[in-house]
Amino acid sequence: MGSLRGSSSSSDKQEGTLPMVDAEEACTLLSSATHQYLDVRMWEDFDKGHVAGARNVPYYLSVTPHGKEKNPHFVDQVAALYAKDDRLIVGCRSGIRSKLATADLLNAGFKNVRNLEGGYLSLLKTANQHPAA
Repeated sequence: MGSLRGSSSSSDKQEGTLPMVDAEEACTLLSSATHQYLDVRMWEDFDKGHVAGARNVPYYLSVTPHGKEKNPHFVDQVAALYAKDDRLIVGCRSGIRSKLATADLLNAGFKNVRNLEGGYLSLLKTANQHPAA
């Protein structure tokens, strides 16, 4: 008897799990300089505080009660800063926007992109639990 589910397809890849990294592992990867941090929050949020060495390419240009305006040049702007094989950790405030951004980058051919679970807030919490020596 055959299975109702076929072999994995590209839609399964998009709907399935994205490559993720938790805050603890992200701190380790960033401090070892094997990965770079791409912050996809809007500029004003980035300016209020961000990961040292992070680059900012907003995924949304504006968020209003009427909706969100996606940055139509997001992938091109990221491609101007990073090679498609660079190791990136993608983060936003809480991990939702960065999940969308990570999916877009993977679909555009970036190979080593991981979404930061819990976003910048999780990094702050982890950093506060493990103060620098």
